[in-house]
Formats: sequence, C-alpha cells, structure tokens
Amino acid sequence: MKPISFKRYRFPADAIRHAVWLYLRFNLSFRDVEELPAQRGIEVSYEKIRCWSIRFGPLIARRLKTRRGAPTPRWHPDEMVCSIGGKRMDLWRAVDEEGEVMDLVVRHRRDPEAALRLLGHLLHNQPVEPEPITTDGPLSYGAPLDRQDLRHLHQAAAAA
Repeated sequence: MKPISFKRYRFPADAIRHAVWLYLRFNLSFRDVEELPAQRGIEVSYEKIRCWSIRFGPLIARRLKTRRGAPTPRWHPDEMVCSIGGKRMDLWRAVDEEGEVMDLVVRHRRDPEAALRLLGHLLHNQPVEPEPITTDGPLSYGAPLDRQDLRHLHQAAAAA
C-alpha cells in the first residue's frame, strides 16, 4: 500500500493521525478532540479535525483493517430487527469468538435467502474455514447450512 501523503498540510502527520484516531476510536465529538491537542499546546479547530476525518479516516481505517489478524474459526451468525431511516429492517451479521464483526447483511424481510447470502459472503471472504458455527437456534439457519453443506458444523446455543 502507498503511504498516506500529508503534503501541503500545516500540521505534522503525527498530529493529524492522532486527531483522526481519537475521533474514530473513542466516539468523541470534534470539539472534544479539539480540546485534547489544545492541552498539549496544539491549537487546531474542530472544523479542521472534521476535514481531516473525512479525508484521512477511510484511508486509516483501510490500513488498520489489513493489519488486523485473521478471525478465529468459531463463527456466531445472528439476526436482529432494527430501524434504519424509520423502516423496520433485519440485520444479519456474523462475529468471531473475539467479538469482531466479520460481515453483515441488511434486508427488508426475514428470509432464508439473507442467511444464505451471509454464509456465502463469509465462506468467500474469510481466510479461515469455520470449525463450529454457533447460532441462537436452527430455525433460520437450517436450510442455508444445508445448502452450503455446513450442517455438520452447526451448534445451537444453550438457552439462558
């Protein structure tokens, strides 16, 4: 990957990286991030931090994603209902045993095709093969696991 260029920026690259990292990592407002460098004598406006976050945020996130290690082979697909833009949507996601979100699919309806699509994305995009696949229950993942020939890896979670 090419290094990120900070040419023609008044502030040092480390100060820009640190401000963007603070904003993205700790869910702070731009004004909160503005105060933290000010304590060290670096005067920068919240508007400048906003511009840096728009410009350098995706590049830094992409670099961090490539550095992240491979997910663990224990997968936990799950589904939930959420509201996006005032509309009821079904969110299908898969996390590894460390809680890292590996992939997600958002659909208007709850159907086996969404689970099949999620499993297909996981098998295609993840560098590790699953060992056990633990779900809340076999009802929504039964048919997709059969179609992907993964039924032998399925484990239903114990009821709490």
